[in-house]
Amino acid sequence: MEFTGQNPPQSNHMTLEEFILLGFSDVPNLQRFLFRVFLIIYIIILVGNSLIIIITKVDPSLQIPMHFFLGNFSFLGIRYVSVTVPRLLQDLCRQDRNISFLACATQMYFFLVLGATECFILTAMACDRYVAVCNPLLYPLIVNSSLCTQLAAGCWTSGVPVHIGFTYFIFSLPFCGSNQLNHFFCDIPAVLKLACGDTFMIEMLIYVIALLVVTVHFLIILGSYVKIVLTILKLPSATGRAKSFSTCSSHLMVVAIFFGSVIITYLRPKSSHSARTDKFLSLFYTIVTPMFNPLIYCLRNKDVMVALKRFLLKWIALRQKQ
Repeated sequence: MEFTGQNPPQSNHMTLEEFILLGFSDVPNLQRFLFRVFLIIYIIILVGNSLIIIITKVDPSLQIPMHFFLGNFSFLGIRYVSVTVPRLLQDLCRQDRNISFLACATQMYFFLVLGATECFILTAMACDRYVAVCNPLLYPLIVNSSLCTQLAAGCWTSGVPVHIGFTYFIFSLPFCGSNQLNHFFCDIPAVLKLACGDTFMIEMLIYVIALLVVTVHFLIILGSYVKIVLTILKLPSATGRAKSFSTCSSHLMVVAIFFGSVIITYLRPKSSHSARTDKFLSLFYTIVTPMFNPLIYCLRNKDVMVALKRFLLKWIALRQKQ
C-alpha cells in the first residue's frame, strides 16, 4: 500500500465539510449497465447468504461448529457488502454524490471493522478444520459450543476499539483543497490523498494494523492448511481423502480469493498504481468476493447442498398447501 509521507501544500486552506464520491463518473455511458450489474450481484449476495443462514439454523444435520461459523460468515457477508453497495447504487442513479464527513467516517469505520472480522472468522474456520482433520478424536472435546460462541464473539468485537480510534485519527486530520474523492466509497488511501499536512504516523499505523490483522492471520490460515493437506495425504482411504479435500477446498478457495485480492490491491508496486485500477481491484474484493462465498459453499459442500434441497422442497410443499 503506497502513500506519500506528506501531501503537498494546498492553495485553498478552507476546511472541507464534505466529500464528493467520483465513483465511476469517468464512464458516464456505463452508468445504467453498472447499476444493473451491481444490483444483480447485491441480490445474489443477499439471497444466497440468507439461505445459508436459515438452513444452518433450522437443519439439525448442520448443527456442528463448521456450519456455525459458516452462518456467522454469511451474516458478515451481508453486512460487509451493505456498507458500500447501497451507496454505490444510489450514486449511479444521481448527480449529487456528496457525502458528509460523518457519513464518510461511519462508512470507513464499518468497512474496516467488518473487513477485520472477516479475517478473524476465516482464521477461526481454518483452525476448526485443522482440529477436525488433524485431531478428529479430540475434536468434540476441544471445539464445543461454548468455545465456538466465545470465538465468534471475539471475531465480531476484537476490531471495534482499534478501528474506532483509527477512524477518529484519520478524520482528525485537516482536509483542504479539492474535496473530490476518486473512489466509490471512503477507502483509506483515497481519503488520505485529500489530507493536508504530515500523514507519516497514519501511514505507519496502517502498516502495523495491516500486519496484525491481515498478514498474521493469513499465515495462520496457510499454516493450518499445510498441516491439513499433509494429514489428508496420510489417509489410507481414497474416499476419505476425497471427502476431506472437498470439505476444506471450499474454505481454501474463499481464503485465496479474499486475501489474494487484498494483497494485489495493497502490496503491488507503486508504479502500477492508478485511480481506475485501485477502484477496479477494490470492487473485486468488496463486492465480487462476497458474491462467490455462498456459491462456493453451496456448490462445494455436499451437506449444505442436501440441506438446501431439503429446505426448498419443504418450502415449496408448504406454499402448495396454501
